[in-house]
Amino acid sequence: MRVPIIAGNWKMNKTIAEAIELVQALKDPLAAIAGVEKVICPPYVCLPAVREILESSAPTIGLGAQNMYFEEKGAYTGEIAPSMLVSLCQYVIIGHSERRAYFGETDEAVNKKVKAALVHRLTPIVCVGETLELRQAGKTDEWVKDQVLAALDGLTGDQVSSLVVAYEPIWAIGTGVAATAADAQQVIGKVIRPTIERLLGDKVAQQVRIQYGGSVKPSNTAELMAMPDIDGGLVGGASLKAEDFCGIVEETQRVKCAR
Repeated sequence: MRVPIIAGNWKMNKTIAEAIELVQALKDPLAAIAGVEKVICPPYVCLPAVREILESSAPTIGLGAQNMYFEEKGAYTGEIAPSMLVSLCQYVIIGHSERRAYFGETDEAVNKKVKAALVHRLTPIVCVGETLELRQAGKTDEWVKDQVLAALDGLTGDQVSSLVVAYEPIWAIGTGVAATAADAQQVIGKVIRPTIERLLGDKVAQQVRIQYGGSVKPSNTAELMAMPDIDGGLVGGASLKAEDFCGIVEETQRVKCAR
């Protein structure tokens, strides 16, 4: 059984004081929910303060960064190296569609970042997904398959089985319009997992956890988590509200752990 994982991507939201307030509201309810891996990903500047709270009172909640660079050090103004993150967090989101769209992040850069994260024993949450235009043109499967192959190029089976893949249809991110559970299952179960199987074998494909992301909220979590190949969620806006994020984790536990 794959342990479900719910990760909250706070994006460019919350000051340090606001982050402390939110994590204080999250820590006890989340720590009480068994059977689901929980991760929160605040902005870089909030990581030390959030880490201190979690380490002292809720060590079962994971902490992640929203991005990193693949070089170890150098003249890369504004970037963060993986070695700078290892003492702060355990996870890192890589290849989010906003990084690709707004900052020109390429498949090659995503692959380099995944490899650098793994060298430093950070768990990558690797994002893939198509635009509305690609979906309407019937190119979803081809596009997502190519993104998966590019992101995982050169990795071993052990490395891939240890990371997390997040399928985020770009047209559903921040729009309030989620893909249906059947849509998400179709891409995850018929494209992403089979692509990994062809690349590295069935054992690895069945071990790797694949999240759905895109307007996930408490009201649609049960339907999404009922799908056999959806192993959790990468949550955006709803992760900024303690009640909503806890509700998503609770629904995930109720559906996944009842099996």
